[in-house]
Amino acid sequence: MDAGGTGNGTRSQVAVSARATPARGAGWVLRAAAAADLEELVDLRATVMRPDLERLGRYDEHRVRQRLRDAFSPRHTSIVMVEGELVGCVAVRPAEGRHWLEHFYLAPRQQGRGLGSAVLRTVLERTDAQGLTVSLNVLQGSSARRLYERHGFVVEAQDPIDVFMVRPPTAKASTAAKA
Repeated sequence: MDAGGTGNGTRSQVAVSARATPARGAGWVLRAAAAADLEELVDLRATVMRPDLERLGRYDEHRVRQRLRDAFSPRHTSIVMVEGELVGCVAVRPAEGRHWLEHFYLAPRQQGRGLGSAVLRTVLERTDAQGLTVSLNVLQGSSARRLYERHGFVVEAQDPIDVFMVRPPTAKASTAAKA
């Protein structure tokens, strides 16, 4: 989920769309991220990533937090809110001729209830409408990989730590975008 790096200085049209019309679902909403969200997101990332990083022998209390501090881009990030509470985030950042889905974290108590699928579906509808290819990386052995596969991501490359996945826009959305 964490491709690292920072934005390239251009505003993502996907992120702009998230700000113009908040996505709403059954009890949840996406809102624009703000600099003031950073430390709460840093703690959320450490909580969510810890089990997989420990399993891989790579958990470092400082590094897991610092990586998000170094890469956080409010202009590319949306906050997942449930009943007025911050419960997650997702970033879509343009780079390398595609868009990178990054920093997609949900509080553990919100996982396994369909919220991740709903948020991902909303993000992918926006990228599909623009004809954008989306890439991401997920840790080896992470249960999040199944979520991404269900939404059309396929493995592009992998190493002992990360699985890099890609999803071209759906044919229906690509056809509509060209019309």
